[in-house]
Amino acid sequence: GDRAVIIDAGDPPALDFIFQDLAERSVARLLIEGGAHLLGEALARADELHLAIAPFFVADPAAPRLNLPPSRQDPTNPATPTNPMTLAEIQRLDDVVLHRYLLGRGGLDHRFLAWAVELSRLCPPSQSAFSVGAVIVGEDGQVLAAGYSREQEEHDHAEEVALRKLGFHDPRLRRATIYSSLVPCGARASRPLTCVRHILAAGIPRVVYAWREPPLFAAGDGADQLRAAGVQVIELPDLSPRAQAVNAHLQPPP
Repeated sequence: GDRAVIIDAGDPPALDFIFQDLAERSVARLLIEGGAHLLGEALARADELHLAIAPFFVADPAAPRLNLPPSRQDPTNPATPTNPMTLAEIQRLDDVVLHRYLLGRGGLDHRFLAWAVELSRLCPPSQSAFSVGAVIVGEDGQVLAAGYSREQEEHDHAEEVALRKLGFHDPRLRRATIYSSLVPCGARASRPLTCVRHILAAGIPRVVYAWREPPLFAAGDGADQLRAAGVQVIELPDLSPRAQAVNAHLQPPP
């Protein structure tokens, strides 16, 4: 495939401009060769870090370190820590442990919701349903389950996939947060139970979403239904453009 080679990015490198320009050119993968400063600046602009830990050690105390900036405190959750990474998943690959860290300056809510949006990109395409991602996070910050639309069955919504994986009545749900790239549905034609009803039946007390549902397939009043039932509902509209972009083929022209 086509490759973009950057010989000189300036001093210091104009990474924001470079990343935006490459994204507009549909460059999906970027190899960066540099020192601690350049790699640290690149990670400070990333959404995720997949870190492989192998049984090898660097013993030199003078080895350079990556100084990542701390996260801004999440205004919707004052208890949010300011550490620069949030551990989301751990996998074993032979003798290597693969860690998935969520990055970004918006706090835990922003990080987990951004991950939900990325999951929506995995949805099988549909002309009659949105592509949505959902992540369920426990009170202690542990990821309990994640899913995306049509992951297991044709009419699956992301929230019900994640709940099915965990178990609709897992007691941890009563103190959990569900993150969804689209507001949970309050009406649907494909199945008798809406995502709002699933969330209420599970006892989930907190919902965070990115995009208000446009009135293409239903009224889109899921947030109002949840609030009326006493659920804390938080909208992070700065992530809405990402969620909309995944569903651009469904949106009516301006």
